[in-house]
Amino acid sequence: MAETAERVAVVIEDDADIGEVLEVILGEAGFVVKIARTGAAGVQLVRDLNPTLTTLDVNMPGMDGFETLKRIRLLTDRSIIMISARFDEIDVVRGLSAGADDFVAKPFRTGELRARIDAVLRRAPAAAEPDLLESGWLQHDGLRLNPERRLVEVERASVLLTRSEFDLLASLIQPSNWVHSKAELILELRGGSYVTSGLVTDSDRRSLEVHVANVRRKIGRTSSGAERIETVRGVGYRLAAAS
Repeated sequence: MAETAERVAVVIEDDADIGEVLEVILGEAGFVVKIARTGAAGVQLVRDLNPTLTTLDVNMPGMDGFETLKRIRLLTDRSIIMISARFDEIDVVRGLSAGADDFVAKPFRTGELRARIDAVLRRAPAAAEPDLLESGWLQHDGLRLNPERRLVEVERASVLLTRSEFDLLASLIQPSNWVHSKAELILELRGGSYVTSGLVTDSDRRSLEVHVANVRRKIGRTSSGAERIETVRGVGYRLAAAS
């Protein structure tokens, strides 16, 4: 897979008009943009270019967006945003669970999409330093998280999380006894760039709930059998008290 000095974005979109809009938005953000009209062509572009960012439609002829996403995730851990007119909960769950960093509904607002792109890229991990000290770990009841190396362990076993899942867990673990509101967590996931506590949308809440469910599944339960992430009804989430 090639490495390029330029910041490259791959747009996988069969609608020519939307592809042109995305090309303009990403071009203004400083990307060199390459467009693919099919999933197979998009996978090949990602293989050839190793782009910083990929945007991916769901409804495409032949290979759909979900299958395309799975194949791209075998090639790269870089940022992927799904953009689709299909925004049912099952589609959001499928996309985020398969490794998308965000899921944006069509029609999208240009400013919001740009903010989401910026937030996803800010969350992209830097290369890990091999000599980081053990003191970099945050710990809570068998759960360990290293913010610099972006590593998570449960009872010393490694757990693989997506960028958004990691950022969610990192917010909950510091400090671990606080209740974090849904609006606060959404702000963290979006980088604080466009969401305020008064402007949280239903799609934001739905995405957060999917991320929480995925993290719960991956980190498992405590030794007493309780969920490690508790729901505080009407407010948000917190880590369960140490058993």
